[in-house]
Amino acid sequence: MTIEALYSVKNKVALITGGTGVLGSAMALSLAENGAEVICVNRSGKIPESLAVEKHIAVVACDVTHEKALQSLASEIKKRHGSLDILVNAAGGNMPGATIGPTESFFDLDMTAYQKVLELNLTAAVKTTRYLAPLMLQKKKGSIVNISSMTATRPISRVLGYGNAKAGLDHFTKFLACEMAAKFGAGIRVNAIAPGFFLTEQNRSLLTKEDGSFTPRAQAIINHTPMARLGKPDELLGALHWLCSDAASFVNGAIVPVDGGFSAYGGF
Repeated sequence: MTIEALYSVKNKVALITGGTGVLGSAMALSLAENGAEVICVNRSGKIPESLAVEKHIAVVACDVTHEKALQSLASEIKKRHGSLDILVNAAGGNMPGATIGPTESFFDLDMTAYQKVLELNLTAAVKTTRYLAPLMLQKKKGSIVNISSMTATRPISRVLGYGNAKAGLDHFTKFLACEMAAKFGAGIRVNAIAPGFFLTEQNRSLLTKEDGSFTPRAQAIINHTPMARLGKPDELLGALHWLCSDAASFVNGAIVPVDGGFSAYGGF
């Protein structure tokens, strides 16, 4: 088999939750440009201009925190495509109430916001997989890729809810990898990508000032990243294509860091 064939996603049906965000859009475009039929899921169903240029991308409205909506989505995909080859759980994010402010402490945490962040980043991925992964069972083959974070393994100040959720997502990834292989065969693999620090709309106010320069928080992150910079969305795509393709046929339960060395840094 050629390297091109080994990494191919051509004619595969891929669904990406959070597929219209900064990172999700990059993933969707790359998979579509390489021959996959991509369904992006967001709450509004609106397609951004960046994705409208690609005819192999559809945007579907679905609130991934609601089980009935996910059941309807699964039925629609089965009707249109018959099965699903790739599921990328990229929906997530943080919210102000679940972020401990610079002058606050743990005891100021908004518990309602905390629960919402857990629901969006962890429980939604469990629910989405619960209702969408059965579409892989007929072929007994597929790839599930969860989008984790550096906060899962290295506690990052202020973002307790987000970090707790991503730590849970890592556990879910490993649990489900074992569960699927044991009960449905080795063809359905479950892995995760753990991005380092990328500038998105959700973290822009934490990492940049109004003039575009880095905040002290961003500079501290860069100081602890051996490559001394933030990541670019396209730099996630190599790991994504690998995990989604036959090139990773013996990779299961892995959490792959794409972080410029942040997770390896121990000081010099």
